[in-house]
Parts: sequence; structure tokens; C-alpha cells
Amino acid sequence: MSEPAIISDVSPRDGLQSVAEFVPTGTKVALVRALYDAGVRRMEVGSFVSPRAVPQMADTAEVLAEALRLPGLEATVLVPNRRGFELALAAAGNRADQMRLGLFMSATESHNQANVNRSREASFEALAGIVRDAASAGVPVRFNLSCTFHCPFEGVVPEPEALDWVERVVALDPSMEIALADTTGNAAPDQVSRVFARALASWGERFAFHGHDTYGMGVANVAAAWNAGCRVFDAAAGGIGGCPFAPGASGNVATEDVAWLFTRMGIDTGLDWTALLAAADLAAAVPGALPGGRLRGVPAARRPM
Repeated sequence: MSEPAIISDVSPRDGLQSVAEFVPTGTKVALVRALYDAGVRRMEVGSFVSPRAVPQMADTAEVLAEALRLPGLEATVLVPNRRGFELALAAAGNRADQMRLGLFMSATESHNQANVNRSREASFEALAGIVRDAASAGVPVRFNLSCTFHCPFEGVVPEPEALDWVERVVALDPSMEIALADTTGNAAPDQVSRVFARALASWGERFAFHGHDTYGMGVANVAAAWNAGCRVFDAAAGGIGGCPFAPGASGNVATEDVAWLFTRMGIDTGLDWTALLAAADLAAAVPGALPGGRLRGVPAARRPM
């Protein structure tokens, strides 16, 4: 068996951020615990963003506190700016070493303006300062580069332009994880393969893939990233999610679909299949969530693997 695939489940954050009716904190915590029981040890549990902009994430401090009680779980929270960074550190307290900060900006100007109302240069300058301060505080960081492959406003992103931004992000910290995100789910496997192959050859094994399944290519793109050398993958239980600032984008590639892919390829994920399906069913049943994925609907897949 080859080296394992690391699956980071993002359903408690990316999967729920667009749900219209507020999802109770208890439901979010129950989803975190169900994923943990399935063997998930990396999870995106919320974001310290303005509750006016994303009301669904107003209780991130409470969800993070519960997540940090789970032994061995690395809980990621997104922080868009200095204020979010400070709130995350305060919420984690003396457990900050169990938390990973997720920073984000877009590879395209149009999406960055739509998402955070700032230019790419302004975002990059502000996030560079947070990267430095997080390192000083001993808190791991992941830098998420949205719309690396396709933008809802500008179309397919030229690969040299995307890689130029990757190079700038790489220079901020020699060890920081960087996620290349297919925010709209419109990347093609050959494109994913080329971009990851170039990034890995140039800057080493520090990259993750964040994919959506809008056009039904999510699992194929995961396989392409794996074959190029990527080993860390974001996915959402039940295939729920969608970016409110990327028109037309649907949910993340489903965690259970990704887990099945890797199992069929003989690649270990450390996940318990039966428990993972239970977590996926829980995520898909959240009122207002828009589930996706295939495996939950396959009767034969309900048998223990």
C-alpha cells in the first residue's frame, strides 16, 4: 500500500456557510463529533468572519471549543483578516497548537473583490503579516488560494498567472501548507495535473487540493491531484456546500466519494466507512443544506468495506 491520503473534512464550515436558516450550534457540534468518530483527524470547523456577512458562522468560537476537546483532532478555522486572527487566538486559548489558521485570497482580481472586497495586492499584504505573526505564536497556517483554476467572473485562469501567485505565497513561509482551490468546480483533470505537477516540482510537497463538484469532475480532479503528488485533500461529508461569492458553485466533492476512490485505489485514509456514511447522512440531512455526491445513493456501498 502506498503512502496514505489525508482527508480534511470541511463540511462544518464550507458545507454550512451558505445555508439560509441558522444551523444550531448543537447540530454543528454533532457533525464534528460524527466525523471524528469516523476517523477524521483534520477538520474545518468554522470561520471568524463578520456575522453580518456570514451569519451561519457566528458561533464559530463555541464550535471550535468543542472541537478542541477531541484528542488528536486538528481543527481549522478560516480567518480573513487581522480581527479574525485575534478572535481565533482568543477562542483557542492555551490549545492554539491544536488549531490551524486558514487564510484565504483569490488568484483572480474579480473574485477577490467579490469575496473580501479588496484587491489581491491588499489581501496579500495583510495576510503576509498574519503569516509572520502566526509563526511567532506557534500556530500552524494553511494559505488557501481560491479560484486557482477557474473564476466565476474571468473564466479559466491562465496557468502561469495562477503559479505566479503560488510562488508569492510560497515565499511567505518555507513550511506553510498551501491549498490550491477549484472554487467553482470547473477545473479539468489535465489542468489540475499540470498545475500540481509544476507546483510540487518547484516548491515541494506542501500542497493540498480543495475541490468542488459543480460539473461532476470533483473525484476525477482529486485523482489527478493525487497522481501528480498531492496528498492532502479537502472534502465535505454529504457533498454539501457552495461559495456564496462564486455564483453557480455547488458543494465540495463528497468525503465519502473521495474515501471510496482512495480505498479502491488501495490507498489508506484511516476512515471507518460505516461511520463515515453515518456522518455523511447527518450532514446531508441538515435543513437547507444542498447535498451532493454519489456513494450515499448506492445500495451496495452501504455494506461494510
